[in-house]
Amino acid sequence: MTPEEKRILAEQAYEKAQQYELDYGCCPQCVLATVQETVGIIDDSTIKASHGLSGGGGLMAQGTCGALTGGLMALSAKFGRDRDKLDKGRCINNFKKSKELVERFSAEFGGITCAELQQQFTGRTYDMWNAEEYKAFDDARGKQCAHATGTVTKWVIEML
Repeated sequence: MTPEEKRILAEQAYEKAQQYELDYGCCPQCVLATVQETVGIIDDSTIKASHGLSGGGGLMAQGTCGALTGGLMALSAKFGRDRDKLDKGRCINNFKKSKELVERFSAEFGGITCAELQQQFTGRTYDMWNAEEYKAFDDARGKQCAHATGTVTKWVIEML
């Protein structure tokens, strides 16, 4: 694949992941589903396994942004250590790719946790387990979470 073809593919992936987030929510699943449809490497069980990572983990906002987590899972699906190689070293190449993604995300969005992004996007944080608070968050964030989801997906496609 030429660099231009990869750039076009990454832009298409951005659009698809962004739309999935707007339509369906659950940012890690949106990243992984788009990577699956764009370049393969992700199976359905990986997408399913990422579900609880949304909203910083269990919709608690305390952990890593779900879109970033989905991106890290996609990179690990390609570069991570296989089960039968647990005793063969740390597979540092995957950590380098993951570090690059985390640093790029933090620089672009001003943090890596769901709570940090809520603060950046809306000026406050929300209790996503409270229906009124979640509605307020959904209204206040606009397309910003979808943009983060698309951006991570684009970067991952470029990195694979």
